[in-house]
Amino acid sequence: MEFKPFQEKGMPIEKQVKSWPEVNVQPYNKNEVDPYTRCRVILMNGIEVDAALFKHEFARHSADIDLNRQVAMTRKIEQEQQKMVNGLIPGDESVIENTIGYEQLAVDLTATLAKMESDPYVKKIFDFGLLEDFDHLYRYANLLETLEGKKAEKIVGKMTEIMPGRPTIAEHRNPFDDVRKPVDMKSDPASSLNICTLVAAEQQTMNYYMNVLNRPIDPVGRGLYQEIGMIEEQHVTQYESLCDPKPNWFERLVMHEYHEVWLYHSLVQQEPDPAIKKIWKMCLEMELGHLQKAGEIFRKYQKKDPEELLPEVLPAPLILESQMEYVRDILSTQVNLTANGTDLVPVDQLPKDHRYFAYQKMVNKKFIPSQEVIREHIGKFKKDYRFEALGAHPVGIYQKRDEAGLNAQTSIDV
Repeated sequence: MEFKPFQEKGMPIEKQVKSWPEVNVQPYNKNEVDPYTRCRVILMNGIEVDAALFKHEFARHSADIDLNRQVAMTRKIEQEQQKMVNGLIPGDESVIENTIGYEQLAVDLTATLAKMESDPYVKKIFDFGLLEDFDHLYRYANLLETLEGKKAEKIVGKMTEIMPGRPTIAEHRNPFDDVRKPVDMKSDPASSLNICTLVAAEQQTMNYYMNVLNRPIDPVGRGLYQEIGMIEEQHVTQYESLCDPKPNWFERLVMHEYHEVWLYHSLVQQEPDPAIKKIWKMCLEMELGHLQKAGEIFRKYQKKDPEELLPEVLPAPLILESQMEYVRDILSTQVNLTANGTDLVPVDQLPKDHRYFAYQKMVNKKFIPSQEVIREHIGKFKKDYRFEALGAHPVGIYQKRDEAGLNAQTSIDV
């Protein structure tokens, strides 16, 4: 059924402020929660954080007091929404358990968006990042079993495979090679929605690792969060550089609210948990109110209708689901890619004096946490931890699960 957000009034702004008991929601049960409910919570936490940060930046670029008051009002409500969404994560979920959810989201969200994407270049960049997050899930899953004796397949609900992707050791690149070519938002608004979603999700992961990397006691675990945290910096750089730089602050304000409406509308279509679905429905009504307010601001300051910016009807909903076969297909054909400027190439096609190899030599000295975490697991359990639901790894050199297999993972000449 078509959903036309600009025609929906939503919840009036003056009725949106919540009391403390309303904000302090009941967390999900980590042992019973649907894995994609966990992923949706993590995603929308990131979306709300992004919304609040955007509106702070907006205010820092405006001297109009009345405008800043209007932005401050919806921003404060976004902050209440963020507290509700973030509060759905239970306190007894350990940092590493929560991290498995973050990486499952990164894998299946990126795969879903890549399959939805119509721009060949954007899709190629999504697929590139996908294989890196897929490897992160594998590294953290090995850390989880080594330190806590838990199998990550239970957390991901056996909906996402766990095995090597593009090895994290090979992902570290000179920042010059993390910047991509921007898209034109007006030519393909759906592409911009996809990019905005991934930027916010990866930014949330980056911020999360920046804050929790000091939580593990184990030195290898601390190192792993530091190493993968630096890859998340690369991913945010990569995806945000795809964003169209031309829209002004008012256009971006409308775009942000439309984006949130699209996502909450998507979540309502698929959420199996009745209590959490109720929260998604409420947030959708609130965001429709925010979109109306953004439209009013846009008409006042831009003398144009916001409907000119974005489709009258919401694009197809974003549905989080298992993407095992798609991930395997990308893995089997693109695991050896790296970046050269704004393009992607097989690593063996780079000249030997390329900055990629110089950067690799600077960061990958002696102790490499992403390799050591697998080595420790092999030392304790005689092989690495994997969940291979569809059979052996599609790439031959990654099929061995002992020390020799670990060494083979670096055979792409890094």
